[in-house]
Amino acid sequence: MHLVSIAMYLTPRPLAEATAELWSFLRHYLQHAGLTGVPETLDQTVAYDEAWLRRDLLLSQACGYPFATSLRGRVRLVATPVYSHPGCDGPLMRSFIIVRNNSSLRVLEDLRGTTAAINSPDSNSGSNLFRAAVAPLARNGRFFGRIIETGSHGGSLAAVIEGRAESAAIDCITLENIRRFDPAQVKGIRIISETPKAPGLPFITSGDASSQTILLLRGALHAAIREPSLAAMRATMGLADIALLSEADYEPLLSLAGDALPPLRP
Repeated sequence: MHLVSIAMYLTPRPLAEATAELWSFLRHYLQHAGLTGVPETLDQTVAYDEAWLRRDLLLSQACGYPFATSLRGRVRLVATPVYSHPGCDGPLMRSFIIVRNNSSLRVLEDLRGTTAAINSPDSNSGSNLFRAAVAPLARNGRFFGRIIETGSHGGSLAAVIEGRAESAAIDCITLENIRRFDPAQVKGIRIISETPKAPGLPFITSGDASSQTILLLRGALHAAIREPSLAAMRATMGLADIALLSEADYEPLLSLAGDALPPLRP
């Protein structure tokens, strides 16, 4: 039996329900196309980043920066989702740099020497793009005074609201999802800037997957975009289309910040 784990955008709850509906459609399509070993439900037992390198992986969604670094040559690119949320531009996305509502910080320069929250050092949206945004302001390889790691975009939001950090970079898709389904969570923050754009979170499959399997997965995803009965699901997810990018399209993620500022780490 294959493993399917689509776990990057599962909160708030309506997103988990919509993602399950998406997988139900994809499963029926793949089974009808003759693919065997297709699981009935999405896996909820394997950590999302552990699923990426499982040899039995059929479909997952990865973060762009790990895809361009630690996953390179070890998984295969299926497609990149196109979201309709503010901050998205076709298959590209960005992060919004946020501070507390009552903060005196107004522009990026004001963040010099302050504490920044990142969800993970290898996150593209929460760390790499954040670094790229402030790198032009770095002096002698330094900009922030301190970095804290929170484990999630929600954790970074909480760190800013609670005063444990002055700023964070929040993936535009995550921020819009929270604004729509849990607006109280973002009442205490405001946006002061945005990061550069970059390719969004790719759908991937095992490095051992055949080209035929990839074609089937792409066909299933495109069918989900066209299926009239899935309009509500797509609206919930903000899913507008599927783009076919290449691995080379993700390579610029490795050099967005140049050499002016080392990777952000606690």
